[in-house]
Amino acid sequence: MLTIYHNPRCRKSRETLGIIEDSGAMVQVVEYLKTPPAKGDLKQIIEKLGIKPEDLIRKGEAIYKEKYKGKTLTDDEWIYAMEENPILIERPIVVKDNKAVIGRPPENVKELI
Repeated sequence: MLTIYHNPRCRKSRETLGIIEDSGAMVQVVEYLKTPPAKGDLKQIIEKLGIKPEDLIRKGEAIYKEKYKGKTLTDDEWIYAMEENPILIERPIVVKDNKAVIGRPPENVKELI
């Protein structure tokens, strides 16, 4: 079973979900702007991605530019920022068991199918 942290307004997220659906894989869709992942879930996702929390931040978002640009935050502070402002979370993220990928490009999801 795959889990996709999805934003239906995002083209890359829709393309990634389409690849999953076309493959016939079972998928749980989490619209993360409506149901943001909790701190513990974010930590697990980041660990499965093998990246630092700051690397999961969407730096083009207005809230990033207003509140965080140029600042040095701890890993926990970045996670808190994403928890409080889920729009900052890069999308889409697809998780399967102990692995995760960011669907940029959408074809990255094929590693998990």
